Amino acid sequence: MTDEDGSADRAWSDALLAAAITAIDGARFGGVVLRAPHGPVRQSWLDILTTLMPAGVPVRKMPSHIGDDRLIGGLDLAASLSAGRRVADHGLLAASHGGLVVVPMAERLASTTAARLAAAFDTGTVTVARDGLDLCLPARFAMVALDEGATDEDAVPSGLRDRLALHLDLTGVDHRQAVADLDRLSGAVSEARSLRTEVTVPDQALEALCATAAALGIDSLRPSRFAVAVARTLAMLDGRSEVCEADVVDAARLVLAPRATCLPADPDEIDEPQDGEKPPSPEDQDTAEAGPDDDKINPESLEDIVIAATAASIPDKLLERWRTPAAGRGGDRAGGRTGAVAASRRRGRPVGATAGSPGDGARLNLIETLRAAAPWQRLRATPDDAAGRIHVRKSDFRIARHKRPTETTTIFVVDASGSSALHRLSEAKGAVELLLAECYARRDHVALITFRGTGAELLLPATRSLFRAKRNLAGMRGGGGTPLASALQVSVALADQERRRDRTPMVVLLTDGRANITLDGRHDRGVATADATAQAAGLRATGVPALLIDTGPRPDPRARTLADAMTARYVPMPQAGAQAMSAIVRGAVETERHAPHRAAGEQRVPC
Repeated sequence: MTDEDGSADRAWSDALLAAAITAIDGARFGGVVLRAPHGPVRQSWLDILTTLMPAGVPVRKMPSHIGDDRLIGGLDLAASLSAGRRVADHGLLAASHGGLVVVPMAERLASTTAARLAAAFDTGTVTVARDGLDLCLPARFAMVALDEGATDEDAVPSGLRDRLALHLDLTGVDHRQAVADLDRLSGAVSEARSLRTEVTVPDQALEALCATAAALGIDSLRPSRFAVAVARTLAMLDGRSEVCEADVVDAARLVLAPRATCLPADPDEIDEPQDGEKPPSPEDQDTAEAGPDDDKINPESLEDIVIAATAASIPDKLLERWRTPAAGRGGDRAGGRTGAVAASRRRGRPVGATAGSPGDGARLNLIETLRAAAPWQRLRATPDDAAGRIHVRKSDFRIARHKRPTETTTIFVVDASGSSALHRLSEAKGAVELLLAECYARRDHVALITFRGTGAELLLPATRSLFRAKRNLAGMRGGGGTPLASALQVSVALADQERRRDRTPMVVLLTDGRANITLDGRHDRGVATADATAQAAGLRATGVPALLIDTGPRPDPRARTLADAMTARYVPMPQAGAQAMSAIVRGAVETERHAPHRAAGEQRVPC
């Protein structure tokens, strides 16, 4: 068996254990974050989980784009019109009380939806305070958040992820490995549910789990609490009334290992005997290691055992991510990877309605209008009204609100002059090519401006075509003067053009800042520097976010001055290659992608 096969078998075994734990009392643990693509492995696990759930409990699927009216409930329009009074429609969370909620594409959950779910997990209730209603309904349920993100940057919102005890990754499991002995598993789950005795947890187990969480850099208290509850449930599955060492190790592996942010410190470095101290003798060690019962917890060694076992089970992908921290990760964001959104009257995803009159681009939301009018029908009715007549007044009008993801255009402005070509043009081209591929994967637009000789050239208009971008980039040549002012002038014009197309532009300038060509094409370093500073101030006035990467062999004050003039983030990179350069730009683009929109002329805070 290869290491990959062994790792996949262990992942599937842990997934079956997680399904059993969730089926016993999923509401206590919040649920599961399951990272796996849509396919037979994921479906097999979901089928096993639903089979293990108690008979008759609700199992509901929640779309990631769900609105508040469906999620938490509101006014039942048909019943309210019929009764002439407010009748509540319980939302999905209240209807799932005692059951299971499955969320496909959970990485796309909006931050507001994630906040509603987090509040329900914290209180076990859902509050309906809308449409004239004021209700508090029970909502204790387990959730399976299906993480289908293609990259590590696509992750379930952190606030929700923290409230789900078990994190699984089945991306490396083959469908032939996704099998289970359902009869045996169902029997164990049923017996654990019927176990009436309280499972006790020794103090040493509590201390070991808390120490392991601290050693792995986990700053939230929820994982430690979840790990204790999981250890209890594992003992119940085994028919025991007390947690043993194996339960603690398994609980730490299931709950704490996927949340680790660092490796534990080497105990050899921490526990070195101080001067004058006598190390323990072999006889003392033998006495300490010898125990009367292997099932009993040895308080002197449990903490070390749990920390070592958990560190050994940290996912390989997590370890690899720590080795490449420059790439960053979007999973710690408060919200899922939905990108920045903009309000719209006609285009985008519906996000409710607001009071107003139709017209001038606003559309009447008929359902919400009728919902607003429903409670007043008895008061507005007259003896002459025909049966079923509905009285609607102007104050009842509701217009639709929409939100749509904003399209981002990253404008790369690359210095191809002689001074830059001598040092870093090849690295800059490599970084731009990497970033072009990532922008293409996000379906963002990219544009490329190069400047050399006596002017700047729009080498690549805003496009999503990766082939065209790479072809034009390959044809980029270096040499000649540095017409920096012309490049900034073209950048401002292109950014304004992209804004008119309802896109969010960002300028990424790669240069050493040594301007020597004026706007009118003359060789005059002093005037060229003044022209570049003036154009940088013009870019600043537009409110377009910018990043300046100093590509010179050493940080140059002229590049820093230029960055300050346009309030751009300044990053000197005298030694880094294409990978590091692209990582810096990627982080800046992601920050702007999720930042609130700024109007033209609004000042930015320098980084």
